[in-house]
Amino acid sequence: MKFFRVQSVEKMTQIMDENIKSTNQIEEVPIHGALHRVLAEDVLANEDVPPFSRSVVDGYAVVAKDTFGVSESMPGFLQYIGEVEMGKGVDKKVRQGEAMYVPTGGMLPPGADAVVMIEDCEVNRDLVNVQRSVAKNENVIFQGEDATKGDLLLRKGKRLRAQELGAIASMGYTNVKVKKQVTVGYLSSGDEIVPHEEEEISGGQVRDVNGVTIPVLSEQWGYNAVVSSIARDDYDDFYEKAKALFETCDAVVISGGSSVGTRDYTTDVIEALGDGDPGILAHGVSVKPGKPTIFSMSSNKPILGLPGHPASAMVIYQLFGKRMLSNLQGEDQLPTPTVTRGVVSQNIPSAPGRTDYIRVKLTKQDDGRFEAVPVLGKSGLVKTLVDSDGLLEIEEKKEGVRKGEDVPIHLFT
Repeated sequence: MKFFRVQSVEKMTQIMDENIKSTNQIEEVPIHGALHRVLAEDVLANEDVPPFSRSVVDGYAVVAKDTFGVSESMPGFLQYIGEVEMGKGVDKKVRQGEAMYVPTGGMLPPGADAVVMIEDCEVNRDLVNVQRSVAKNENVIFQGEDATKGDLLLRKGKRLRAQELGAIASMGYTNVKVKKQVTVGYLSSGDEIVPHEEEEISGGQVRDVNGVTIPVLSEQWGYNAVVSSIARDDYDDFYEKAKALFETCDAVVISGGSSVGTRDYTTDVIEALGDGDPGILAHGVSVKPGKPTIFSMSSNKPILGLPGHPASAMVIYQLFGKRMLSNLQGEDQLPTPTVTRGVVSQNIPSAPGRTDYIRVKLTKQDDGRFEAVPVLGKSGLVKTLVDSDGLLEIEEKKEGVRKGEDVPIHLFT
């Protein structure tokens, strides 16, 4: 394959960020169905959270200065005046020299400004023996401390996790406006590729691994995936199947085809989709594995061409596919790899001018650090991914890493 417009990893991500625009379609969904969706508008607090000041411990609500200087050897004595019931308001005021029992989450009674934990008190009839001093506001969450009515709670473009949904639920909202979920169309190509469910295959055929891994990754990241039947090494068949995805999906991902020879139609098909503006922006990336990667924009839709080898395809899709879809979905925070650190188990050479991603298995050492052991094997071997925990990145300016060097590891999602 002759490559043109070969880009570095850094340049490739920059091209994606500059050219992929967010989809603008919005829908309203119940919060129970909004996990991993992206907010389409800011969410404002419609009330104070919490709506009343409350205790964060089981204990006694007091006026803090009544406890100053007390200790186990010199306790203070306060008048016990009753207790706060969970789920009910309280009107009785705590004055100096008094204490009222309050459970965790119970309303702080008027006049009190701190809570002494129950284990630091003893009750003798109508007296509370306080054996530890507390500062003002100690063990208390005050009304509006989490959010004040009118505050910006969540910003547009935020991908919703359980904690964001909890924050929305705390306001009493039942629905939330989100961006319509991006749908990515996937197409495998090649005469040698057969559906993965084929029970018997003949010589020269291989089951379609990418047709499972790439859509599953897309769904794992929170997107819809549509999978086409496999395209033959025939231009018309390849084009018709790619066109059907392009017309119905927000993005298209293609893998496979002949990497060399006269029957590689991948580039021709990609160029023929949509209005061709601006067209192919990257044809080859200076990365190993995965150099035969193509990125194109046409009719405002991104098209990503992946290598056919399953391991290479997964590595490239982790690097660029997630960013492509995140840009398209309009997230305010683009994905960054989950990174840990490890000590390399051996010298690993690398060619300058190319970013290398080495599959590694992490083994915890006696000192608590991880040792990164390369999982060696050819790019077509799926077992190298199964045996790996992540990718060791060797930057394009480096000539390799040395045994014992502390390096970042991009963990597989």
